[in-house]
Amino acid sequence: MNTTTSSDAAVTAGNPQRKKALTTLAVVVALAGLGWGIYEWRVASHFETTDNAYVQGNVIQITPQMGGTVMAILADGTGFVRAGQPRVKRDPADARVALEQAQANLAQTVRQVRTLYANNASLGAQVTLRSADVARAQTDISRATDDLNRRQSLVGNGAVSKEELSHAQTQLANAKSALAAAQAGVLGAKEQLTSNQAMTEGTSIEAHPSVQAAAAKVREAYLATQRVALPAPVDGYVAKRTVQLGQRVAAGTPMMSIIPLNQVWVDANFKEVQLRNIRLGQPAKLTADVYGKKVEYTGTVAGLGVGTGSAFALLSAQNATGNWIKVVQRVPVRIALDSKQLAENPLRVGLSMDAEVDITHQDGKTLADAPRDNALTQTQVYATLDAGADAEVRRIIAANAGHSGSGKLAAAVSNH
Repeated sequence: MNTTTSSDAAVTAGNPQRKKALTTLAVVVALAGLGWGIYEWRVASHFETTDNAYVQGNVIQITPQMGGTVMAILADGTGFVRAGQPRVKRDPADARVALEQAQANLAQTVRQVRTLYANNASLGAQVTLRSADVARAQTDISRATDDLNRRQSLVGNGAVSKEELSHAQTQLANAKSALAAAQAGVLGAKEQLTSNQAMTEGTSIEAHPSVQAAAAKVREAYLATQRVALPAPVDGYVAKRTVQLGQRVAAGTPMMSIIPLNQVWVDANFKEVQLRNIRLGQPAKLTADVYGKKVEYTGTVAGLGVGTGSAFALLSAQNATGNWIKVVQRVPVRIALDSKQLAENPLRVGLSMDAEVDITHQDGKTLADAPRDNALTQTQVYATLDAGADAEVRRIIAANAGHSGSGKLAAAVSNH
């Protein structure tokens, strides 16, 4: 054994080239280790990377607000749609019939309310007439009283018979009964007038509650006719169409999905041990498998998930068991992408990504501490669906209100 070791040492000592090569190799290994250590310290330690990242986006479903039969489909899967353009049309017959019924009901209600206002005048005339009856009855009582008093003064000397006296008393009683009836008639007429005035006082025909309720039904039916065609709420691409021509759909049935690809983001699932240095606002670089390393996206950390993926799983893990095995959890980190880069190289929902977050600056926050000031996403497509409803209500009221109410239409309809 000692003989062999001595022999090797002798060979090495006698071979300077081999010694030089071994020395060079040792130096190279040492330099490589030193370089790797410097790289880890100066470069790699400033980044957190993961290949468990996927493109996400808003999946906007088009659903009807009421049931109906599909008569036309104007978009299909992979197709591009513009906001506001009808994508599905349903049978308008039911909505049209409902609108016609609401229009007729409004017209009838306006005429009924007109009758209430007209009754004020006739009931006022009834009060005046009944008051005249009271005055007439009071005059009759005064006359009958005088006649009775005169006859009673003549009964003692025989100038007036008992029959004439009885007749005078009967006339006075009849006059009093007529007065009571006339007074009751006045009270009844006043009550009818007061009741009718309570239904019309302080308002006009157009602003009457009954008319406003009927007008609301017209607006509701008008909206139903406008909702027969279902527009796209945003610009985007049809991802999934489930509706078929002739299908009877109920309210809320998903018919197709639209994805605005200019609003996608990346959910990068980092290990829990990687989160300690990730902050909001840190820059990130991403690459997609579909484009390879040639296309690089820049992004910003927009938010950190408030739970791991398993915490929100349909069947969450039960760790309180005897055969528990620790599994490193991952938390989704949302990375916002540059819209210009998305326009040049579009991404699809679900694509795999490689994400690298620059954690050099760690002065940001790990969680947002203020609510969002503006809407995350919004549409104005549905804001004008009832634009023609008020004009339709004004037209119906004007056609049935007569000349007396035509000057108050604008003020009444504007208060709906």
